[in-house]
Amino acid sequence: MLDASNHQFDRLPNKPGVGYKPQHFTAITENAGAVEWLEIHAENYMGDGGRPIAQLRHLAERFAFSVHGVGLSIGGEGPLDPDHLARLKHLVGWLNPASFSEHLAWSTHESAFLNDLLPLPYTESTLARVADHIDELQDTVGRQMLLENPSSYLAFEESTLDETEFLREVADRTGCGLLLDVNNVFVSATNLDTDPRSYIDAFPLDLVQEIHLGGHDEDKDDHGAPLLIDSHGREIADPVWALFEYTIRRGGARPTLIEWDNDVPEWPMLEAEAQRAATMLETAIT
Repeated sequence: MLDASNHQFDRLPNKPGVGYKPQHFTAITENAGAVEWLEIHAENYMGDGGRPIAQLRHLAERFAFSVHGVGLSIGGEGPLDPDHLARLKHLVGWLNPASFSEHLAWSTHESAFLNDLLPLPYTESTLARVADHIDELQDTVGRQMLLENPSSYLAFEESTLDETEFLREVADRTGCGLLLDVNNVFVSATNLDTDPRSYIDAFPLDLVQEIHLGGHDEDKDDHGAPLLIDSHGREIADPVWALFEYTIRRGGARPTLIEWDNDVPEWPMLEAEAQRAATMLETAIT
């Protein structure tokens, strides 16, 4: 087992990272280019051995890692799954990542797991439930987590808090940090007909420890209005790059992940996206 004490990165660098895919293992080890750190989805590495774990251990000697959870259902009405928590604790324990994050969403109902990250109403009762779950998670894994803003396709009439207010209050109550997904901001703003820059202006950028950038697909709703889908299956759109530049000029450089989870390209295209982020980060106000 990897001795985390000998391969410890206390924080992610304010440089680009990519979501690690096994088909890129050789390319990354031979020439990572602009990529300075790697992120994995926790659920893909909860086993005890095999080639995926061996590759991960090898890479962890050279790169800082971020672990990104997609299946814990932080916003779910039921309790957190203790078996999932135990597997997550084991992974975080031996890998010792520089960052760990989860989504502000829910994906479970009773014993069923829904293969999606579903939105929440922003109310006091939701706030209390999410805060309790984050407290339990942080106590279990023994470290701070980052909470990611969701991509939204509808708004709840019962919401009494703005999303940015909700996220700040969760962070204040639990001590968690925040992960700002800039593509999610753009997707939500387009779908809900709001201003993405106003969202960034209201966001507690001082609490942001990681930024995500990803691609989206364009569609139309039943009324012919633009509808964006957070697909992570293509290059980052120019308006998202512009919003990213606006964000880091306001809040400073942050570790920035290029997310590409579907229709994953060859390494040179992914590294080129990281290089574009690196150029912007170098000129950001820090």
